[in-house]
Amino acid sequence: MDSDFGIPRELSPLQQLRSQYHPELPPCLQLTFAIAEVLLSFKRDTYYLNLQGTTVRVEFGDGTTVAEASDSHIVARAFPHTLGQPLAHFLREAAKVSDAHIITQLPSIRVGIVFCGRQAPGGHNVIWGLYEALKVHNANSTLLGFLGGSEGLFAQKTLEITDDILQTYKNQGGYDLLGRTKDQIRTTEQVNAALKACTDLKLDGLVIIGGVTSNTDAAHLAEFFAEAKCSTKVVGVPVTTNGDLKNQFVEANVGFDTICKVNSQLISNACTDALSAEKYYYFIRLMGRKHSHVALECTLQSHPNMVILGEEVAASKLTIFDISKQICDAVQARAGQGLINQKLIYIMKIMQSCTLPFTNFDLLYHSLAPDKNHGVILIPEGIIESIPEVYALLKEIHGLLREGVAADKISTQLSPWSSALFEFLPPFIKKQLLLHPESDDSAQLSQIETEKLLAYLVETEMNKRLKEGTYKGKKFNAICHFFGYQARGSLPSKFDCDYAYVLGHICYHILAAGLNGYMATVSNLKSPAMMTVKNWSQNASSTSTSIGRPAIHPAMVDLKGKAYELLRQNADKFLMEDLYRNPGPLQYDGPGADAKAVSLCVEDQDYMGRIKKLQEYLDQVRTIVKPGCSQDVLKAALSVMASVTDVLTTISSSSNGGQQFA
Repeated sequence: MDSDFGIPRELSPLQQLRSQYHPELPPCLQLTFAIAEVLLSFKRDTYYLNLQGTTVRVEFGDGTTVAEASDSHIVARAFPHTLGQPLAHFLREAAKVSDAHIITQLPSIRVGIVFCGRQAPGGHNVIWGLYEALKVHNANSTLLGFLGGSEGLFAQKTLEITDDILQTYKNQGGYDLLGRTKDQIRTTEQVNAALKACTDLKLDGLVIIGGVTSNTDAAHLAEFFAEAKCSTKVVGVPVTTNGDLKNQFVEANVGFDTICKVNSQLISNACTDALSAEKYYYFIRLMGRKHSHVALECTLQSHPNMVILGEEVAASKLTIFDISKQICDAVQARAGQGLINQKLIYIMKIMQSCTLPFTNFDLLYHSLAPDKNHGVILIPEGIIESIPEVYALLKEIHGLLREGVAADKISTQLSPWSSALFEFLPPFIKKQLLLHPESDDSAQLSQIETEKLLAYLVETEMNKRLKEGTYKGKKFNAICHFFGYQARGSLPSKFDCDYAYVLGHICYHILAAGLNGYMATVSNLKSPAMMTVKNWSQNASSTSTSIGRPAIHPAMVDLKGKAYELLRQNADKFLMEDLYRNPGPLQYDGPGADAKAVSLCVEDQDYMGRIKKLQEYLDQVRTIVKPGCSQDVLKAALSVMASVTDVLTTISSSSNGGQQFA
């Protein structure tokens, strides 16, 4: 064991208090209803697991499908063993399910767990939940943590998890119990090393904790193990602060709630400072990779004056100059309120001198909005790749880097358009754009100071307008921040503590049922209690990449979704009025402790709940329409079902259809 991993922490009084908190389990694991989705076969079947002396049913439902029909042949070829497995639902004993099987023999099992991807608050609780579930069902079971991420997996560097080791890591942030590296399990050498490690250590299960990329690798690893007839079952857990591992099966990611709450407090503090000094514009870049989920959620929580989402930029094909002009126009509009007020005050004074019937002029004066030379603007870190001309420039640079062209020679080999843009950019941005890309060929977004670039462009334009006399406000002053690292090491929120702990329990149940290639999730998360627990297979939510390798793709902010609609409804008020809202620091008790992400609460995401409701209606139809029913009932049923089928066929052909996790 490396001395840096698994050593007891020195905890502050708050950390000690948090380590004593025991997360809540969903009702399904408290002997009430819950659901876990898993892929196994196309037929329905039901099993019973004995949980703490209580029988819990596992119902296997319909098989899932690919995200896009056009990619079905690619996905099927990549996942011949794990594609099309059914969802599995964990139900309480009282649930009425036919064809039930009872599993009472729960032998001891050996499970490995590894942190992949970037750290996210709550990751330690996945380990805790899995460990407790293993020990509750069979005290002889073993949990091995791989030290140093996937590199530790390949090298078979393990730490056996015990109560004593977990003691100072329960409900704590970071990944320092096991550590992580720059992780991927992708190449032939890597997957063979993972196979050897699991075989040598005689593991019954391998749990991979991570985001989109890590769970894509988990999907392919599960298929590889199945092909190799390896007895180790692979399970993925959606843990990422980016919030982009989302679809109808996965409502939220562990860590997203925490990072948005911590960032929102920091943003709100900046808002208060801006309002107090009345002379600064804060440009705040938020970590979150390519998509803008974190920026959207933080805006809904803290109400800054402006946010520019990468998805908006991409949809409207905005250039870097379009974006800077939008910000300049907003700055000018806020400052211009004072000019309008001066004219109104002049008119009111004339009216007052004429003894017109206005009695409360003091109230009217105070109600006028002053000119505003301050504000707060949020920028997602991924916006730089959403700007068409900058994205094209990055692709050229990355291509030249892959060819071995030295960074200081790249500017001479760019195309004319890219060269012109590159030469226009300030030196600090040029240097950052020349950094080698990530393993997925994306730019090193956390290292590209887009907020400083936009502040530079806006300041240049506002000085120009001030000189020309088109801008009458005060001199523009910008202060830039990047929020990301400060939040992802935070103590996890109560929501993330509970969610992660439950996912650990669900990982055990997936493995106990002998299932391979599944992701554990919990649905209906916006309810006071987590009503549904599910697992889904890792290949069908994938779409083929440029090299034909199916992958789980990060979800974009839905510009037709309810969260974005809520933003648009309030955008003008946020811009012109200072409606700053401070949610305060993370709360573990009191009215704010159970607050959930705004975007989670406004979206209608109980996908599996609606599937179950549909199945109930279909069951009712089967009950009513059966041999012996009247001709009228049969005719009505045929007519209605024909219409429904036609409508659904039309909708399905024009949409992406269902998703599945490989």
